[in-house]
Amino acid sequence: MNRLKPHLALLTCNVVWALDYPFYNIVLPYYVHPMAMISASLIATALLSLIPLLWERAERVERADIRRLIGAALLIGVLRKVFLMYGLSKTSPIDGSIIDTVVPLLVLLLSVALGIDRFTRPKVAGLVLGMAGAVAVVLTGAAPVHAHSQLWGNLLVFASACATAFYMVWFKRLVGKYRITTVLRWLYCIAAVMALPFGFGEIVHTDFGRIARHALLPTLFVLFVPTYVPNLLLNYALKSVEPTVTSIYTYLQPVLAIAVSVAMGLDRLHFDTLVFAAVIFTGVGLVLRSYAGKSRAAEGPGAGPH
Repeated sequence: MNRLKPHLALLTCNVVWALDYPFYNIVLPYYVHPMAMISASLIATALLSLIPLLWERAERVERADIRRLIGAALLIGVLRKVFLMYGLSKTSPIDGSIIDTVVPLLVLLLSVALGIDRFTRPKVAGLVLGMAGAVAVVLTGAAPVHAHSQLWGNLLVFASACATAFYMVWFKRLVGKYRITTVLRWLYCIAAVMALPFGFGEIVHTDFGRIARHALLPTLFVLFVPTYVPNLLLNYALKSVEPTVTSIYTYLQPVLAIAVSVAMGLDRLHFDTLVFAAVIFTGVGLVLRSYAGKSRAAEGPGAGPH
């Protein structure tokens, strides 16, 4: 059972993150303004992050690391959410979920640029394939046949993937230095303070009574569920499961997002999108396979936080 728990944790957090895409599409921007949802969800996450203080002593954070935590909060707490929520308010959940799978490729590219990693033939082949597929998915947002997609929305989702990749590379050591509950508490409390001045007015002007009955559950879900608990589950799993295995679970996200979106009538799956997704998966698979079985696997591209 102990061996099964990390895999159940990975399955749970990826199912939760897969539901993000169609649920955000239902709520944004029809019932809740994206900035209102960003601020409200960060406040909810910040409050949840304080709960572990009921049973654990607050961990001391070095003064030099506080500035780094502020940078991490801006990047993953605010910018990623801004790009993702505004992006998904302007494009389809299918495109959004597929584009977000390029994070391991972006981590590889950034790691090589910073001298942390190096290219090999499989990595180069995977990077070229994956990025070509991602660019193709982004550009289809401008095609008339893709009525639910918009180029601008696809670009914003791609920007959110870039924010995740920068966070994973720049702040990897910082995250490993402290307890995950400490890191999440600092990240999301700081992020909530940053976002509130921009989203307070939108929260106040949100007409909660206008939210349709079918949108109530998605609204509550994206407000409270996707950020804090899944990130705890992910980090719990990473203690006993290789990052390459963790990355494989991320393939579930677009598959489940597509299934839910089509079932709910939010989008249609086009053949060209399916082909581009297969190209991305092949590219990511080549990159991940190059890390499998190596002692440096822990430094390879993996799943990123939401």
